[in-house]
Amino acid sequence: MNLNIQVDHNRFRQIVKGRIKQNLKKYLTQGEMIGKKGKDFVRIPLPQIDIPHFRYGTKQTGGVGQGNGDKGTPLGGDPNDPTSGEAGNTEGQHTLEVDVTLEELAQMLGEELELPRIEPKGKKTIDAMKDKYTGIRSTGPESLRHFKRTFKHALKRQIASGIYDPDNPIIVPVREDRRYRTWKEYHIPHSNAVIIYIMDVSGSMWEEQKEIVRIETFWIDTWLRSQYKGLESRYIIHDAVAREVDRETFFHTRESGGTMISSAYKLCREVIDKDYSPYDWNIYPFHFSDGDNWSREDSMECIELLQKEVLPKVNMFCYAQVESPYGSGQFLRDLNDHFEGSEQVITSQVANRDQIYESIKTFLGKGK
Repeated sequence: MNLNIQVDHNRFRQIVKGRIKQNLKKYLTQGEMIGKKGKDFVRIPLPQIDIPHFRYGTKQTGGVGQGNGDKGTPLGGDPNDPTSGEAGNTEGQHTLEVDVTLEELAQMLGEELELPRIEPKGKKTIDAMKDKYTGIRSTGPESLRHFKRTFKHALKRQIASGIYDPDNPIIVPVREDRRYRTWKEYHIPHSNAVIIYIMDVSGSMWEEQKEIVRIETFWIDTWLRSQYKGLESRYIIHDAVAREVDRETFFHTRESGGTMISSAYKLCREVIDKDYSPYDWNIYPFHFSDGDNWSREDSMECIELLQKEVLPKVNMFCYAQVESPYGSGQFLRDLNDHFEGSEQVITSQVANRDQIYESIKTFLGKGK
């Protein structure tokens, strides 16, 4: 790529990133963007941004038209209609969709919300191997041949030997021109983490409440994946009973039963005990509900489960209360009464999409 084009492209990318950061709070509340997620990229629509284009000079602007017509005949429109073809006086709207990597998105999220880097618990880590390209050498496998360096050496050789012809610039590399990338293996300790998402799907949780959960979990996922090289996600839904499901089912299940939150906490405990030793994993349960539990007794059982069997094994426990017209919201008050001042139990109240931003900052701002 031409150096000037590369500089312009990089400058344009910086403009795009700046525009995304400027409007990040707006993007945080939009579910449409999440639907455009690829394997490693998210496609974001950016309105009112100039798309780079070629600008032609003024030389040789004349030309000959084709077809019938006399001098002065207007092109297009009805010549008898005085308003036909009138020029508008407002600027057109340009929308450009750009691909942003999840890594870049996580970086913007951290900068905008001033999130500290996660400090993994002092548990065992898993070593992973990583190849890092460190230089260039004259021997190596053909799959690692550096074509640009090879071409450069061939050009130098032909110029130095006097065989280079500017009128017929054919560059033919020979064996001694070939250059290859070199690499070195590194051992990298990777902290592993698991997110256990829990959602109330009882009759009082409507589609808007589930959409808020979907948006918030996307951003939580994006940030934690930038902090841990090994991250797994598990999904639990509950009404009066709890069951583990896949991601698709998690966001599209519609139930109509009552609510017993303790059933979800018991299943969460079983998942941790079976698959995620706290000595090997950093564990993050996130529970989303409208706070309408079956009984006071069940809420007290939940608090006991948290105190004795969940909190000793996790980095932190996060509870987001998504307000609905039918939920009492009592469970949030119960948690705050029993865990006031705790740095391990973090709660937030999400009345609508506009409060997703502060909820994420509340959860992830602890750096635990």
